[in-house]
Amino acid sequence: MRKVFVSAVSMSLLLAGAAMAAQAPSTAKLEAQAKVSMTSARAIALKAYPGKIVKEELEQEKGGSGLRYSFDIKSAKATHEVGVDAKDGKILENSVEGADND
Repeated sequence: MRKVFVSAVSMSLLLAGAAMAAQAPSTAKLEAQAKVSMTSARAIALKAYPGKIVKEELEQEKGGSGLRYSFDIKSAKATHEVGVDAKDGKILENSVEGADND
């Protein structure tokens, strides 16, 4: 029974490691396409909505050039999602996180 458990745990760790390794090249590929650095994008986002960045990512998403930095910025009033185009630095989004924007 113990051997089965150890084998299952080992397989889970192996698969998790493979999944992380598969993600790394895609992130590096996106970073290579970006003309605006993460540092510059942070400054642009914080100028649009001052606060503390609690989450950040580089992602492919519709709008602008299709490559954007997404920041969740928390202030005393709310948490905003601010999107910055990774190719030209323009603000693509500045909205309350989780708000229904119909």
